[in-house]
Amino acid sequence: MLQYNPLDCLPSSAELPDSDDTPVDNELQNLIPNLLAAILALAWSQRTDWFFGVDMAIYYAPSQSPLVPDGFLSLGVERFVDEDGRLSYVLWEEDGIVPVFALEVVSKTYGGEYEQKKLDYAQLGILYYAIYVPTRRYRRKREPLEIYRLVEGNYVLQPGARVWMPEIGLAIGREQGTYQGRTREWLYWYDQEGRKLPTPEELAQQERQRAEQLAQKLRELGIDPDKISGLTQLAQIVGRA
Repeated sequence: MLQYNPLDCLPSSAELPDSDDTPVDNELQNLIPNLLAAILALAWSQRTDWFFGVDMAIYYAPSQSPLVPDGFLSLGVERFVDEDGRLSYVLWEEDGIVPVFALEVVSKTYGGEYEQKKLDYAQLGILYYAIYVPTRRYRRKREPLEIYRLVEGNYVLQPGARVWMPEIGLAIGREQGTYQGRTREWLYWYDQEGRKLPTPEELAQQERQRAEQLAQKLRELGIDPDKISGLTQLAQIVGRA
């Protein structure tokens, strides 16, 4: 007897539109979540049980239009599904795992971030919902960053400018920094002790400073650093000195 599997009747991610065709009207809507994704890629480089989507459709029912946050985080899913990556985040292809975190970046075109999207994400069951207002001229009536936690089906605003999310194991907050050469306020991840997780640019800068310090130490020892083949060898020489 043939066994019926209802999942076989649902459309796949390849058959579903991978965008709502609504263009972003501010480049920060992509830059801000992309920075969060890049930081996670460094901090969780050894983990394969997470996925951060940027401007990607979340399909939760085949007959419903998808939700498209500016960014979202899912835990307990495969980080890489294949070499081409996900076209969309389709719940029935992700074992029904709902994202744990969603981010909306408010732009010049109001998109219902505080009303309809809040209701939609709560109904889907996304545990944390963050709304960030990156431009000061739009901050007159709202806090720059609001973090909500789902409590009994409703979002409750969490106190503080930086909020710890134990289910994720990270906090999120905002501060001045530089990303892709642009210095302004950005969103960052923090550990439980409040230390900001480094960005790719910050790690690269730390490595350059370390190399320069090692080279200076070699010069003080009378050794030409240009004749040393690599940073590891530099460290070994300085360590023996």
